[in-house]
Amino acid sequence: MKGVVFTEFLGMVEQQFSADMVDDVIDDAHLPHGGAYTAVGTYPHQEMVAMVQALSQHTGIGVTDLVRAFGKYLFGRFAVGFPSFFQGVDSAFQFLSSIESIIHVEVLKLYPDAELPRFDVEHHDAQKLVLLYHSPRHFEDLAEGLMQGCVAHFGEPITITREPAPHGASHRFHLTRQN
Repeated sequence: MKGVVFTEFLGMVEQQFSADMVDDVIDDAHLPHGGAYTAVGTYPHQEMVAMVQALSQHTGIGVTDLVRAFGKYLFGRFAVGFPSFFQGVDSAFQFLSSIESIIHVEVLKLYPDAELPRFDVEHHDAQKLVLLYHSPRHFEDLAEGLMQGCVAHFGEPITITREPAPHGASHRFHLTRQN
């Protein structure tokens, strides 16, 4: 997992909780890298899991809720850090349906060794977008949080639901525009 995800997570913890909480999470997670991450480095995703679990223990907030909240936060940070990804994009459906063909292509230019999840568009029309999520790391909650962040960014009335998916995908996300 790319270090930018780790550095942004620690930034969220500091912003939403405190610098002391960052120290507590790092100490309690017993991280092989000691919490020293660089944005361009690559680290085991298990370290992220350990940090989220430690944060959950300190805050009493469930792991699932924390990971989704981080996804939403992370989308906002990506929108600030990579404004070119949003040029000419007018809607959440347009952005999310282009993850593989545009966003991940650009991410791989910046981070050639990134191990990205895959999102296949199963259905796309004006009212509904269905995405199949594939990842051996099973960060469906992070993916859902990123989608929530995208919907909030574009300010659209869209609901998101998910279900286990067949044929090797781990989950299917249904995004439905509310009228």
